[in-house]
Amino acid sequence: MDEMTDFSKRFLFEQADIRGETVSLRQSFEELTENHGYSDTVKALIGQFAAAVVLISNNLKYRGKIILQAQSSGPISLLMVECTSDSTIRGIVRGDTNIDSDDPWMLLNEGQLAITIERENGPRYQGIIALDTESLASALDNYFLQSEQLNTRFWLTANSRCAAGLMLQQLPAQLNQDASAREDQWQHTVVLAETIEASDLLTLAPDTLLYRLYHQDPIRLFAPTPVGFHCPCNR
Repeated sequence: MDEMTDFSKRFLFEQADIRGETVSLRQSFEELTENHGYSDTVKALIGQFAAAVVLISNNLKYRGKIILQAQSSGPISLLMVECTSDSTIRGIVRGDTNIDSDDPWMLLNEGQLAITIERENGPRYQGIIALDTESLASALDNYFLQSEQLNTRFWLTANSRCAAGLMLQQLPAQLNQDASAREDQWQHTVVLAETIEASDLLTLAPDTLLYRLYHQDPIRLFAPTPVGFHCPCNR
């Protein structure tokens, strides 16, 4: 791994209208979950939310924050993680936080997911979708396709010590106006990303991961953005 282990990193495909981003959280994730007594399963669940909200937050074009919140009738009644425009995260879980499960997603039975954008000195926007998919990544894929009307895919993973993720998003037509060619390019990038193992996301440096996936595709890499934990609450 790179020495910097808490950061997101954006990239662009030079010959396709597709952008992407990776995220790796270790120290910030440890600080987010310490002193709460969460089970390893609950840590894995909130880790996926943390990775996802960092990926989403880089869409912010202004100062503010994005909140990813799930409510359910399952063992976990509330799970919330937020990320600010300064790339600081915090989060909380309510419910049976000692529970263990083979599938962390099952702890949010019959729930709903809210994505809230809070802009400093500006309007507040919230979108809500049902948690009726097989994973958080699938729920977010559906949300962005419906709300942004852009193909978007997430790959998220976490364990009790770290969290990581990858996002791909098709951009409005600029480099290529042909719909069929655009679809072929999108499917090409997604099919390659589907070969990712959870262990790859958690252990490989972003440059290594992207080279392994797309070494035949020209990609422009941007400087990493550090991510840290910050909670303004007093004791």
